[in-house]
Amino acid sequence: MQLVVGVSDAKVSNGSGDVLMTYSLGSCIGVSLHDAKVGIGGLLHYQLPTSTADPARAAEKPLMYADTGMTWLIEKMESMGASRRRMAVRMAGAAQMLDDAKIFDIGRRNHTAIRKFLWQQGMLIKGEHVGGATPRTMSLHMNDGSVTVKYNSQIIAL
Repeated sequence: MQLVVGVSDAKVSNGSGDVLMTYSLGSCIGVSLHDAKVGIGGLLHYQLPTSTADPARAAEKPLMYADTGMTWLIEKMESMGASRRRMAVRMAGAAQMLDDAKIFDIGRRNHTAIRKFLWQQGMLIKGEHVGGATPRTMSLHMNDGSVTVKYNSQIIAL
């Protein structure tokens, strides 16, 4: 079954036939986590780097931010039996979208925020496809934990 992850959204699955997908990863970042030992995976599509910029909004929409979104995703997966030490981390996105002057530089800031968060959690990145100026589609295939990214009409395996 295909499970679509929207913007500022996340999904978790333990169904071996499921594919978690997210579309339109521009300056946003999609992060997939997969624990192969127990067959649990999750995908987050977040928009902004840190919840400290607007704590009230973060409380209302925690999946909008890297820090609160990842905390939610990890805790949800652990509640189902996954271990953060076994989770394979892959990510895509962080494009430079509609900001040629790099005034906001959201893509780069999003990428920096997730790398910092993962480092603090002791989690290593297994694969990533970030940067550029073109949106991506990301898919986590639960049957084997593989991740693919569609970018410029190409399918890239992470």
